[in-house]
Amino acid sequence: MKCEDINIRDPFVLVHNDMYYLYGTRGETAFYGEAYGFDVYKSKNLVDWEGPIEIFHRPDNFFSKKSYWAPEVYFINERFYMFATFADMKKGLGTVCLISDSPEGPFQMWSDGYVTPKKSRCLDGTLYYSKEQKPYMVYCHEWREIHDGTICAIPLSDDLKCCIGEPSVLFSASSAKPFVKKQFFRNYITDGPFLIRTDDEKLHLLWSTISKNGYVEALAHSDNDDIHGKWSVDQELLYDHDGGHGMIFKDLNGDYQLLLHYPNTFGKEHPKFMPLSYRNGKWEVL
Repeated sequence: MKCEDINIRDPFVLVHNDMYYLYGTRGETAFYGEAYGFDVYKSKNLVDWEGPIEIFHRPDNFFSKKSYWAPEVYFINERFYMFATFADMKKGLGTVCLISDSPEGPFQMWSDGYVTPKKSRCLDGTLYYSKEQKPYMVYCHEWREIHDGTICAIPLSDDLKCCIGEPSVLFSASSAKPFVKKQFFRNYITDGPFLIRTDDEKLHLLWSTISKNGYVEALAHSDNDDIHGKWSVDQELLYDHDGGHGMIFKDLNGDYQLLLHYPNTFGKEHPKFMPLSYRNGKWEVL
């Protein structure tokens, strides 16, 4: 199958053993009805895909029945760790960690519940290792709870099972003026953070919000190129054509690719890959 045949949101690619593994939120259960799991698709060229292969299926007595969002899979110390967002039965929302011996699953719970702060509604957790190789969860504090959504970070234990310490706010959605657009009169949205460190040691934070052109991809940077610097949002958007919740990765040829879902329309979303150039600290979609 081709990318246009795959209905997922929040796509994420793991490059492992000369294979691309594509994960994401099942489009049909992203917002409506009960959710049951996650899938993976496989490809050797980012064009032709095999799948779906179910990698997680809701077990009996699982704490969540909806909002199975944004799975990201990382290969660490010979095992595969998935971070994904779930809503619990008490209206809580957060990111958990699951584990498997294979990128094709099955994945099982690894963390003791949420690794994001349990007293806040959090989503779209992404893993980041600092220059000192300390793990952090970078996530969104949901705009539905605080109106001006934020991107936050909290340190994780080395085994990735729980958060330790207190969260810090990197920046808020309203700081993305002039392009950020209010929703429902007073709300600003943060969504889908992802961090990548380039070969020049620059740290880049990709994130999504809503502008006059719909769902968009923006960038932010810290003044010390690490998590605890002073963060500011770039004034130029990376992508502004109603697509978002993306990531940046190097393909098997060593070239940068931007991956996001497009369009941001229920039932029509599919993964979209676009080559990127990176020169003198600046990204450009080719």
